[in-house]
Formats: sequence, structure tokens, C-alpha cells
Amino acid sequence: MHAVTSEELLDCDRRAQLWRSEWAISEGAISEGAISEGATYLNHGSFAPTPRCVQESLTHWTAELAANPMDFFIRRLEVELEDALKVLAGFLGASRECLTFVDNATTGMNIVAETMKLQPDDEVLLNDHEYGAVFRIWRRQAQSTGARVVTADLPDPLSSPDEVVDAILKRVTARTRLIVASHVTSATAVELPVGLLCQRAHARGVAVCVDGPHAIAMKPVQLGKLDADFYTASCHKWLSGPLGSGFLFVSPRWQKELQPSVVSWGGSVGGRQASWKDEFNWIGTRNPAPSLAIPTAIKFLSQPAKVPTSAGATALDEFRQHARTLVRFVSERVALLTGLAPYISDLDQWCGSMVSIPLPLDGPPPKPGQRDPLQDALWDRYRIEIPIVHWSGRRFVRVSAHLYNSVADIERLMSALGELL
Repeated sequence: MHAVTSEELLDCDRRAQLWRSEWAISEGAISEGAISEGATYLNHGSFAPTPRCVQESLTHWTAELAANPMDFFIRRLEVELEDALKVLAGFLGASRECLTFVDNATTGMNIVAETMKLQPDDEVLLNDHEYGAVFRIWRRQAQSTGARVVTADLPDPLSSPDEVVDAILKRVTARTRLIVASHVTSATAVELPVGLLCQRAHARGVAVCVDGPHAIAMKPVQLGKLDADFYTASCHKWLSGPLGSGFLFVSPRWQKELQPSVVSWGGSVGGRQASWKDEFNWIGTRNPAPSLAIPTAIKFLSQPAKVPTSAGATALDEFRQHARTLVRFVSERVALLTGLAPYISDLDQWCGSMVSIPLPLDGPPPKPGQRDPLQDALWDRYRIEIPIVHWSGRRFVRVSAHLYNSVADIERLMSALGELL
């Protein structure tokens, strides 16, 4: 992996200057969908600011619903959802028949947990990089059924995709019902080889659920080729869809068994032929605008690049290159500041638009529900929005970037860390 060049950084600043207006970021003014004035937002990977065009789409669909809710719910809802799913399916390389909208990845994971119908002594296999909320979902399900949650320890440091998959599969037993793995992990920001995992797990007769919120748009995702049994994701991260928009992919081999986590009437609200999606299209009265605005987010990233480096480059291509450059740059700078070796040495292999960079430990980790004091200080004193993550006895600053982020954002972070550390 080469060091970031001054030319690459100049291109980053040119892009950020051109793209910031798409998020309504301007000095001295805050409009709907804008990032707060004076804030340095380096946390797109948690809750992404929404581009103006997506905000406008959200407003449009809310107004369409409000104008005649009866007509919208009874006559239009299912058609509009299927049309939006067609666009999303094309982006994800999936069949529309395998997708349904959910509010977020957590909702999707709870549906999978409800579907598995675990029995006493069944096992669900996770790994030590998994998201805390996902552990909590499966531990609760195991506690209520007498099943067990098993945790595989991945190689440290991460070595090769084969060794990662070997570490997971060596914990498989005759009682393993499901393997749950992140496509891109939250705490450590690494891409796991979920395609290889699905292939080898299926050869042993074990189903796989992929938790994918951080992968959507960060990485090319082709669900038809991946062949996961379930894939759940939120669309409010790198795709920059609205908050409250997500999807669940369900392989045809599981669709008849799928169970809702929220039970309503069931059946088609518009009197259409029954489908496995009926339980999820109508879970009571709610605003479907976030789901219906997802095609606008996809269209936003499909527009031509503003500083193209190749013929036909799109905003999506530009975002990936832009974010990777900033991620490499901040990794170099933090390592020089702290003297600590990177957690991931080959960012090109394991990371995308987000990276977790080691920081010196400063006391015990925060208790559940509390933040690291450094995270609060970065916001309170410098208005830098960024998470400080504790994982496996280590402390990281997790930096994520999108097209509106500039080299100046990284410099502000470095100046603040230099003072606070």
C-alpha cells in the first residue's frame, strides 16, 4: 500500500468542495438535511447525513401519503414498494422476489432470529468482531429456547480470508443451526470474506446470515452471487438513504419459513396474490417514505463523477476512491502521532471507506451505555463527531468518510488528538 501523495490529497479537496453543496453544507446557513454548521462530521458509518435530493424525495413521499392515506395504503402502497425494490434489487444484484423492506438491519436480524425456531442445545455461531446488538439479539433468543451462542475467535492480526473462514468453521458442530457474520465489522471496520464463508458453510449444511449495513455502497455487493441465506442491512450509511430505510434479503429456500417479529393482519392490503412479503409490507400504520426514497439515493450515487479519474466514472466510483484516500491518509497521520502500529497493515485488502486506528489506552473501557471521555471531548471542545471504540482490550478512533469530507477535516482531527492525547 503506497503512501498518500500530495496530488491525491489535492483531488480530495477538489471533490469535497464540489460535493458539499449536495449535502447543503454552507457557511453561515443550515437548511433541511444540512450538517450542523461548524461540525466536522467523520462518522458517516454510523448515522449518515442525508443528501438534499434524498431529503426532498422523503418529503415528496410523505406528502403523497398525507394527501390521501386510504388511497395510498390500499391502492398504491404495494405497487410503489415493488417499484422501489426493483431499483434496489438492480443495485444489489439480487432478484426483487428475494427482497423486502425493513426499517433497519436490527429489524431484519430480529426477523431472522424469529424464523430460526431454535431448539434446546442448538447453536448459533458468531465471531469476536460482531456487533454488540447482534450478540444481544441471539443471546436473548438462545436464553428463551435453551440454545447456545458460540463465539469464534478470528486470527489476530487478520491474515488471509481462508484463515478467517477456517477460524469460524472450526467451531461448527453437529448442533450449529446458523452462522452470523458481518460483511464489514463495526468496531474494527474490516471486510470479512462472507462469500467464501457462505460457500464453505453450505458445503457443511449450515445456513449463513450476513449483517451488512456497512458494506452497502462501500463495497460492490452482489447478493445473487453471494448466496447467503439471509442478508440484512440499513441504507442510511454509505448509500446515504434516509434514516429508517433498510432491507432483508431472504433466499428462496427460506421464504416460506420466514416469521415476522411484529404481527399484524398478514395478507395483501391491496387484495393481491399472497406473498411471503405481506407480513412485512404491513406491520401496522407507518410512513413508508424512507423505503420509497431509496431509489433516489441510488440515483444520486449513479450520477457522473465531479472529478473523474476514468471514463464513465460515477459518484459511487468517486466516493470509494475518495474515501479510501482519506482513510489511508488519516491512518498514516494517527500512527505517526501515537507511535502505535496499525491494527490493519493492508488497508486495501481489508478496509474501504472506514478504518479503526489504535489509540493509547487510558483507563478501563466505558461501561455499557457510556462513551469514552475522549469522544465527548472531541465534540464538546472541537465539534468533531467521531466514535472512540473499545474492542478486545484495545481503544480505537474509527474514522469514516464520504464525498463531503476534506483533508482539512482530517487536519482538524489530528490537531485535536494532538492536544487531547
